[in-house]
Amino acid sequence: MRRAPSRTLEGVTDEDTRYEAVSSRDARFDGEFFFAVTTTGIYCRPSCPAVTPRRKNVTFFPTAAAAQGHGFRACRRCRPDAVPGSAEWNVRADIVGRAMRMIGDGVVDREGVPGLAGRLGYSARQVQRQLTAELGAGPVALARAQRAHTARLLLQTTGLPITEIAFASGFASVRQFNDTIRSIYARTPSALRTESGTGTATAARTRGTDRPATAPGAAARAAGIPLRLAHRGPYAARQVFDLLAEEALPHVEEVLGDPGARTYRRTLRLPHGAGIVSVDERSPGPWLEARIHLTDLRDLTTAVQRLRRLLDLDADPYAVAERLGADDRLAARVTARPGVRSPGAADPDEFALRALLGPDEAARLAGTRGTVLDHPCGGLTRLFPEPADLTTHPVAGPLATALATGAVRLDPGADRDEAERALLTVPGVTAPLAALLRMRALGDPDVAPADAPDAEAWRPWRSYAHHYLQACPSPR
Repeated sequence: MRRAPSRTLEGVTDEDTRYEAVSSRDARFDGEFFFAVTTTGIYCRPSCPAVTPRRKNVTFFPTAAAAQGHGFRACRRCRPDAVPGSAEWNVRADIVGRAMRMIGDGVVDREGVPGLAGRLGYSARQVQRQLTAELGAGPVALARAQRAHTARLLLQTTGLPITEIAFASGFASVRQFNDTIRSIYARTPSALRTESGTGTATAARTRGTDRPATAPGAAARAAGIPLRLAHRGPYAARQVFDLLAEEALPHVEEVLGDPGARTYRRTLRLPHGAGIVSVDERSPGPWLEARIHLTDLRDLTTAVQRLRRLLDLDADPYAVAERLGADDRLAARVTARPGVRSPGAADPDEFALRALLGPDEAARLAGTRGTVLDHPCGGLTRLFPEPADLTTHPVAGPLATALATGAVRLDPGADRDEAERALLTVPGVTAPLAALLRMRALGDPDVAPADAPDAEAWRPWRSYAHHYLQACPSPR
């Protein structure tokens, strides 16, 4: 079968190349675009195992929300709503990239389109126009698609009443919830909950999705929501878990088990309450097994997105390997270690303060001034202190004040250039620390490595080059 010839960000813009990816069921393109079949009214991911439709019957969309907005229903076999996110949104620093990162974090659900626009520094009309022009869907439609995916997770992993799931997913009313589920999945919420077709289960096992590992009912709700967090291509889990183990902060984080079979656990401060998340290093497929415990289920979408950013699950390892592997300085490392990631931060403000304080002082503050959890779990007993609680600290005070007042913004929609400039005005923040925060707290995939600042040929993946240089000794 034919395969798309290139895996660069620019390589999937023409429709002939996209159809080649669909014809070869190329999972490398899952999440980069979607295709819909006009004769069936269904939209799919490129790797869908169904019979390839004729070219004349295929229409392409940049987002699942755009396909849904044109009246197409999600395929039951490939679950296109649950693919990894496009790496493009992390690369782009413009209004569209920033908006997509904030929508993923649940800003529209919490603050509406005016809140999103205000954070971006544009009018609501400008944001609507820009997103619709590039993505085929505005912020409301994009958030609606995300809410529907969250609802499906809750329907299939918990025994919660459907009415409670409607509001936990971010819907304004039960009627809106019912209408959306019927429109996107062509079933009622009750039918979606009881569905157990073997085709869907097989597709999930072979490709991996942010979907339930099981559908255990009410008993599992008390034990947390089990998820499979999908990633694209190879995933160098050992490199990521080594870093998480090295950085683990007592009371807030822990890594249990032996290398190759570890579990990372941490507490999260979320918009509506606290959470505890755990992720397993070992996985039988293209996903990581996770479990999320929440005080308030409305935080599920936000918790999942913060885990994805921490673990860099929306990365495009094919594009990274294509660019970095072409350079003699990195070629051997890229070949020896496929799928190296550039981890982010689950809580950007927390990461910034910890990076400034150092591990010992950060651990002391977590144990003495962190918020005590209502229900501690093992070694996880506290949330790291909020910036407002550290404004008088002799070292962290200036940065904590800047974060608490908004003088420095490190949220998913922050302008990275502006954030770096603001960081460099804060006493105690050096240029190397600002670069680290840009890479980790702001999730910038293109921060120049300190030992190779002239590596223009590595753009837009210089952060990944840093990890190859640091974590992967050159093979002999």
